[in-house]
Amino acid sequence: MALLAERGKERYDLHTRHLNHQLPRMLRTIGFDKVYERAAGAYFWDEGGDDYLDMLAGFGVMGLGRHHPVVRKALHDVIDASLADLTRFDCPPLPGLLAERLLAHSPHLDRVFFGSSGTEAVETALKFARCATGRPRILYCDHAFHGLTAGSLSVNGESCFRDGFAPLLPDTAIPLGDLTALERELRRGDVAALIVEPIQGKGVHETPPGYLRAAQDLLHRHGALLIADEVQTGLGRTGDFWAHRHEDGVEPDLICVAKALSGGYVPVGATLGRDAIFRKVYSAMDRVLVHSASFGSNAQAMAAGLAVLSVIEDEGIVARARATGDLLRNRLTALIDRYEFLHAVRGRGLMIGIEFGQPRSLVLRSRWAMLQAARRGLFAQMVVVPLLRRHRILTQVSGDRLEVIKLIPPLTIGEREADRFLGAFEAVMDEAHSGGGLMWDFGRTLIGQAVAGRR
Repeated sequence: MALLAERGKERYDLHTRHLNHQLPRMLRTIGFDKVYERAAGAYFWDEGGDDYLDMLAGFGVMGLGRHHPVVRKALHDVIDASLADLTRFDCPPLPGLLAERLLAHSPHLDRVFFGSSGTEAVETALKFARCATGRPRILYCDHAFHGLTAGSLSVNGESCFRDGFAPLLPDTAIPLGDLTALERELRRGDVAALIVEPIQGKGVHETPPGYLRAAQDLLHRHGALLIADEVQTGLGRTGDFWAHRHEDGVEPDLICVAKALSGGYVPVGATLGRDAIFRKVYSAMDRVLVHSASFGSNAQAMAAGLAVLSVIEDEGIVARARATGDLLRNRLTALIDRYEFLHAVRGRGLMIGIEFGQPRSLVLRSRWAMLQAARRGLFAQMVVVPLLRRHRILTQVSGDRLEVIKLIPPLTIGEREADRFLGAFEAVMDEAHSGGGLMWDFGRTLIGQAVAGRR
């Protein structure tokens, strides 16, 4: 704490000199270069003591908000116990207990591999699917996001993340919801699996009704596997424990989970799978370490995961996320007729996409066209900025060049936080339709930067 007190004010300069130099540049450009001093639950406080409502949850990591007392106590307890951790030549109980608790929510699955992140959980699923089927190719959906390490990047549906990192693994993109494209690829006989987010993070697009069950049946008919990437959608985010459960009869062969399982403290990722798949990977004693992770199954991560699952069950987190999400979506949807820029509201639970589009009236259409000519996605950014700077609410644009704001707040929020967000959102939209104020001043600044960036 003494070091933080001495040098904490240098945070942006330290990042500029020693880390990703574009991050502070980006934050300063959009006015997000705040200094947050502390956090609790769904709120931050800045150095002046003002509170900020968090509708981002660290991209979903803070599912229980920040510093939940149950998770915090569990970590204190396990540290104070001075366990013999990560000896690598024993079978500690905490990983087995966490696996047991996770599998209770997926009774059709049998085993778990623990790593340290979502991308590691995806890498595990890709390797296990190839090993279990003896086939090389993985299918994924356009606009998917499954991580940024080399394997998971190979099933990333956005070229902006892939550019500059070729060659990648020989995997194939298909349109989300397109069963014909899926069957066409399966007929080639070399597909190990399809990996899919039940609700895509980019744009908040849900798989069409019936798609996951039909895709599962097609995959199994052709000897391939279904991988559900629940890294962001899992653990109650969408109003059910797993997002794939919103469709009857879907039983993925492998499930990837991370983010909220950490409790916001210790990184942890998990890949759940069928016994037959694990037995193909770990087929003999001399393959006992054929897939492992240096920090996987460490005591602190396992304690955090167990505490998170206890809170989810004891505090009715899934039902709360469903109820608060329904409240937000219903009230946002009711605003579509009032605001011409507002085109759609979608999602499930507390994973909500707010989409903007071309308005009807001539004056507003001309403003929209001006922004689109400069750069797609500017309008959504112009909503996000005053939400933070004027109303102290942190949100995000759901992908580069998208006119969509994504809400993924802590699952612990309730009516009070929903009311605060909705009041601020209406104020920003009123300003957008009047054509004045901070929102359009910022828009002109962004246009100038976009034009300058093309030179």
